[in-house]
Amino acid sequence: MDVKKILKIAIPLGLGGFLVWYSFTIVPPKELLEYFKGANYSWVFLGLFFGLLSHLSRAYRWKYLLEPMGYKPDFLNSVMAVLVAYLVNIFIPRGGEVSRAAVMANYEKIPFEKGFGTIVAERIADLVMMLIVILITLFFQFDFIYNLVVENFDPVKIFLAITALTIGIFLFKRYLKNATTGIGFKLKNFLLSLSEGVTSIFKMKNKWPFILHTIFIWVMYVAMFWATVPAIEGLTVPFGGVLVGFLAGGFAIAATNGGLGAYPAAVGAALTLFGIASKTAVAFGSVMWAAQTAMIIIFGGLAFLLLPVYNKNK
Repeated sequence: MDVKKILKIAIPLGLGGFLVWYSFTIVPPKELLEYFKGANYSWVFLGLFFGLLSHLSRAYRWKYLLEPMGYKPDFLNSVMAVLVAYLVNIFIPRGGEVSRAAVMANYEKIPFEKGFGTIVAERIADLVMMLIVILITLFFQFDFIYNLVVENFDPVKIFLAITALTIGIFLFKRYLKNATTGIGFKLKNFLLSLSEGVTSIFKMKNKWPFILHTIFIWVMYVAMFWATVPAIEGLTVPFGGVLVGFLAGGFAIAATNGGLGAYPAAVGAALTLFGIASKTAVAFGSVMWAAQTAMIIIFGGLAFLLLPVYNKNK
């Protein structure tokens, strides 16, 4: 294994370890354990139910991208491939996408590069949904975010930064438009391919079922976060706070292995903006992360073991 691959695994793990330590400086382990003991797990399991529905929908949605290429995978294999992918992502950042395509190549004879290409297309759809969630969050919390920015930053500096960014984007686009070699040319082709991938989703035969499943998946993501809030006694979070906390947690999961350490810290920091005590906010993030991770390990592990048994005759 080369140094680059080692760093890709070691840096997120190191960051996660540091953030675990940082969370413990806010809520000592003994006190955190009391939060776990006192949590209402009926709400936790309701949140996990919503999360499981999102995974099933993701597996079903996949067929809409594979069918145009002539592949009709078994639904249970698709579900288990998705669950294995989430499990692998805990240990190897972004390794889940590779393992998911590999599972389908092994058990459904779908060429790896084609399967992986459809997963990239899915990620583009998910990116669009994340941007929509961000816009909805800004709509619900515009005054709050505006006041937060005004209180912490100089408006003149913000204006200058926006002006500089606008000029930079204009020059950047102009450079890319005429780029024929080098990094600019590669970036231009990447952006064009990205755009083509997004628009191809709306040109597929079953585009509306695909779009509806995509919306359902993200509604279930938010519902999972929302449903877990009452698990911590006395915790009340406005809908805008749920969206801000959900986004913070999502970015934390992308930054470290399965959100190790980062998820409780990020969610805790987001919820404190809404007047929630740091200890309660971090404790909620810890319960939320532990529940999600336990579900992924249990179901992902079962899927990993059952795949060869289910496909023994293939």
